[in-house]
Amino acid sequence: MTDDPPNPALLPAGLSDVLPPEAEREAMLVEVLAEVFARHGYERVKPPLLEFEDSLLAGSGAAVAEQTFRLMDPVSHRMMGLRADTTPQVARIAATRLARVPRPLRLSYAGQVLRVQGTQLAPARQLPQAGIELIGPESAEADAEVAAVAAEALAAVGITEASLDITLPRLAPALLDAADVQGDARRKLARALDRKDAAAVADHAARAGGAALLLPALLAAAGPADAALAVLAAEALPPAARQIADHAAAVVEAIRARAPGLRITLDPLEFRGLQYHTGVAFTIFGAGRTGELARGGRYLSGEEPATGMTLYPDAVQRAVAPGPVRLRVFLPAGADAARAAALRAQGHATLAQLAPSDTAQSLRCTHLMDGNGALRPLPEAIQE
Repeated sequence: MTDDPPNPALLPAGLSDVLPPEAEREAMLVEVLAEVFARHGYERVKPPLLEFEDSLLAGSGAAVAEQTFRLMDPVSHRMMGLRADTTPQVARIAATRLARVPRPLRLSYAGQVLRVQGTQLAPARQLPQAGIELIGPESAEADAEVAAVAAEALAAVGITEASLDITLPRLAPALLDAADVQGDARRKLARALDRKDAAAVADHAARAGGAALLLPALLAAAGPADAALAVLAAEALPPAARQIADHAAAVVEAIRARAPGLRITLDPLEFRGLQYHTGVAFTIFGAGRTGELARGGRYLSGEEPATGMTLYPDAVQRAVAPGPVRLRVFLPAGADAARAAALRAQGHATLAQLAPSDTAQSLRCTHLMDGNGALRPLPEAIQE
């Protein structure tokens, strides 16, 4: 035990301050993403940070119930939750406040989410999100639109070598249903699929028989979309599984029509973290080891079909090269106000001298405006 006061800079695990210039970079990046969304007709909504638990965790929100912070509302004495994901809130808005707006309904959002805990690879518990939701249509073209718009938004901030990974989270359950695999056998097969354990999948599938015998080939098919689709087309899938595979093929074709340069992979049996998706699911990766930049897919917005994509600005920011640094121009006392305004109109920051002790160095300026209104780099100004 110690009598020393707690360090005011100490924050809970998984939470951190974002400082200059990263905070400004993130804000500017989010606005670039939002502008691309707006140009495709996605209108921005702004749901509250917290709301009543029963509405927040309804529908697709149930998938993030374990990650949701809860607290008692001192006004209504009802339980509230801090959002762990924005998509369920947009679904609520669409089903209530915008219920009478004609479909298709295109909505976008940007904001922070808070989660009970992070992961080993991503320990942060407060995360920025920016995304789009397309509510109403149930078609390959709708799924393709959200994927292509997300890829275009990433390209607008400098990520031009993105890779779209498509998964079919309902395909494995459809095959297990067709083979009537239940109980412990189903759990073991699902676990083997989740771990990508080809030997265990083959063993359990041989015991189950029927449509489960297709699982080893489909597990090995993961990779470039054309090759994976060829495997799906060649297999004698049961009707429900065939419908899923045919829809995936139509989605890939529609995406290529919109974004012909986008690299597409397909993993037919992946389903981790996709509990509420009812159709194709998407993950976008950047080049190298940048991790997930976006995730989305088809789901139910209340009773309506919907598809969407959530982008992760913090991951996107790590994946792009830093942009040009905004010039910070020191304005000595009495500086020309019109010239200073012109500098700000050009996107530069001006910092006025408010006291004799204010210097270009102390204000962390990169340039100084001299008496003639000319800009001089700070090192030159210091040397003089």
